Amino acid sequence: MTTRINTPFGFASTADEVLAGVDLTGKRAVITGGAAGIGVETARSLAAAGAEVVLGVRRVAAGEQAAADIAASIGADRVSARELDLADQDSVRRFVAGWDQPLHILVNNAGIMALPELERTVEGWEMQFATNFMGHFALTVGLHDALAAAGGARVVSVSSSGNLFSPVIFDDLHFAFRPYDPLLAYGQSKSAEALLAVEATRRWSGEGIHANALNPGAIATGLQKHTGGLRTPKERQKTPQQGAATSVLLAASPLLDGVGGRYFEDCAEAAVVTERPADYTGVAAYAVDPGNAERLWNVASDLISHRVGTAGR
Repeated sequence: MTTRINTPFGFASTADEVLAGVDLTGKRAVITGGAAGIGVETARSLAAAGAEVVLGVRRVAAGEQAAADIAASIGADRVSARELDLADQDSVRRFVAGWDQPLHILVNNAGIMALPELERTVEGWEMQFATNFMGHFALTVGLHDALAAAGGARVVSVSSSGNLFSPVIFDDLHFAFRPYDPLLAYGQSKSAEALLAVEATRRWSGEGIHANALNPGAIATGLQKHTGGLRTPKERQKTPQQGAATSVLLAASPLLDGVGGRYFEDCAEAAVVTERPADYTGVAAYAVDPGNAERLWNVASDLISHRVGTAGR
């Protein structure tokens, strides 16, 4: 049994506090969905510490505006934006094809939540699973060589307490049989994001690549537009800077050198739970299970390899 990791930081820590004194000069980072919410604060803190940051965004104009705002706030022009639509595998492939440098940090941050009606991609994939997991899976695998070339890269999967809503239902990933439920679909996608970190570490740690997942906490952003806004009690809500703290801890803190395959919240490793706690803390055992992680990786690889033949079905 491994000992759970704690750090000097906690619930109220900010991203800037976590990276105080950390020098990321010469490091490159990609952040998906970095134009708003905790993504923009993650980008701001990494850039302020010296990293060159690329925002992978659906709306390039919004990404460029975010990059300009960050440059103005930190007094340095180290952030840029590139088009990336995670629900579109062709867009992911274009982003990967356009990347030709070592990559030190990949933050899989973008996400959608609780779409009220069942939506599918051109492949027939359920939209939350396709965006939150399949897009990030394809991006991470596609950037493997760039990560390996960095000589000590980190991958960060922004999961959620939503992992406690549902495991990955391997026999019905895309709601072909089950009645569609917005939160179950969201939960499945967030469990999948956590499992991505487990298997990426198992496969790639020998190449210096370590991946971890996290729950950023309850932050009022556009993510909750389909759920009537953030309903978490005020005392348990975080600012975007606090919400980005665990992301940057996993992305760049020397405290986690060589650590991978784990799940964090409030800047510490979370407890693994076997039933849903009343306070929605911890990570479900199924979301960090190595067997589930390996199975999901293989399933996702097959989905991508067969997508051309199944498009439009």
